Amino acid sequence: MGDERTGRVILGERLKEEREYRGFSQDEVARYLGMPPAALSLIESGGRDISPEQMRRLAKLLRIRLESLTSESHDTVDAESFPLSTRAGATLSATDRDEVQRFARYLRTTEDLREDGSASTA
Repeated sequence: MGDERTGRVILGERLKEEREYRGFSQDEVARYLGMPPAALSLIESGGRDISPEQMRRLAKLLRIRLESLTSESHDTVDAESFPLSTRAGATLSATDRDEVQRFARYLRTTEDLREDGSASTA
């Protein structure tokens, strides 16, 4: 049961991080999902499960891959493959590096959506 709770907490933290990064309030997301804001707050704190359908809808709203919420680890950059980026990133604070990684994931996701024809190019 402890592992399940830990998984819910991690998922909730990722959901909150992605929601905030894209500028959505809890009220907006809860309304989109058809649930009370308090229920979304419980999901984000790891106190409540989220249904697979709600996860799919949330991933669509946030324009992220479902796998980015459910995978065990965040994507990492191989320093050997990206020496220039790595050297430039070495001078950033940990917070700024996290922001750059979130932005890179966002760009990758929007590229995937464009390739799938799922997003408009307006």
